[in-house]
Amino acid sequence: MNLTIRQLTTFREVLRTGSISEAGRTLGRTQPSVSAMIAGLENEIGFRLFEREHGRLTPTPEAHYFLEEAEAVLSRLTQSTNTLQEISNLKRGRLRVACHPAASGFFMPSVLGQFLQDKPAIKASLMMRSSKVIEELIASQQYDLGFTETPEPRKSIHQKDFDLECLCAMPSSDPLAAKSLISTEDLDGANLATLFSEHPTFLQTSAAFKNTGKSFERRFELRTFLPGLQFVKAGLCYLICDLITAFSCNDPLHGTGGIVFRRFSPRISSSVSILTPAHRPASLITQNFGQKLADDIHAMKANILP
Repeated sequence: MNLTIRQLTTFREVLRTGSISEAGRTLGRTQPSVSAMIAGLENEIGFRLFEREHGRLTPTPEAHYFLEEAEAVLSRLTQSTNTLQEISNLKRGRLRVACHPAASGFFMPSVLGQFLQDKPAIKASLMMRSSKVIEELIASQQYDLGFTETPEPRKSIHQKDFDLECLCAMPSSDPLAAKSLISTEDLDGANLATLFSEHPTFLQTSAAFKNTGKSFERRFELRTFLPGLQFVKAGLCYLICDLITAFSCNDPLHGTGGIVFRRFSPRISSSVSILTPAHRPASLITQNFGQKLADDIHAMKANILP
């Protein structure tokens, strides 16, 4: 049996109006085409739907029963059509995001919250993981998108890299706050907070002091930059940190007032990447969220860099 949606729609309209000609006017079809559609439907299902007596159509008992089935099919089709339209318009679906710790506290929730503001039917997962773990989650296709410190390229992952400039954080009352550019000479022998010794930003920072012949004094060793802002605020140290940590100072709940950020020379880089699985196509939701994330990274650079 090979029924069509057009046959079911025509049958429902003929039964509703009780007239081939009236159904044709409603559907925008000719009377012969409607008659042919009903005849074809009856031939397909193997029984009559209407008795034709003296120019009038009388539904058979089977027609009334069949109407329930036709209505169920058409209702399900309408629901499916609406769902597909919502998916196409980014109104329905699921988004799974894995984010490294530095961005998970404020930056990523801010970006994701803005993206979902007008999409109430989209469900989202946002999980904080280390950059190495996120690589594996994306490579194994367990998450739609990852935001991490830049990894080495691999065939199982598509990645878009962003080279972010690190800034020097200091109390707003510090004499160095009057300067627009801070150098190793300014921080010669000053207390610093840095990440752990294997991290690329630590290696770059320590090398910058060594190459300029200045004294590098690490007082605090951190896993992420964010706690260092509290030490800076207390006047205990300076912090050469990534832009995302600087952005967190905009958070009204977790922001750290009384801190200013200045550019640092020589330039220290902190590279981040948007990762997506390479062995399956990204959903429309993932594609659009990835583009918003990239746009917000560029906007963050423009807004924070003095």
